[in-house]
Amino acid sequence: MTICICLQYTYPVAKLPVPVLFEWDQGNIDKNWKKHRVNNKETEETFFNKPLKIYKDKKHSQKEDRFVALGITNKKRRLYIIFTLRKEKIRIISARNQSEKERGEYEKK
Repeated sequence: MTICICLQYTYPVAKLPVPVLFEWDQGNIDKNWKKHRVNNKETEETFFNKPLKIYKDKKHSQKEDRFVALGITNKKRRLYIIFTLRKEKIRIISARNQSEKERGEYEKK
């Protein structure tokens, strides 16, 4: 079974697997911590908190569909996450703090 996460608009953007499962590439599992000081637990918990806004990343979706998630951690840290869906799992590509512009988009109703 899947759950549909939609933008503020009426069309579906990404169907996330239920239960939500994550897959981490062993080659870059520590990349987000080293570059942006975002740990994997924070990245994962963002997908369970609301609001979660997901957009298709059209610019980087040549080989596979990629998505951008704007969300918040349990400690209220706002993250910008790039991910793809593989074999019914969320595969995180990158996670970092939201920029000022992204925070404005995230906070829009």
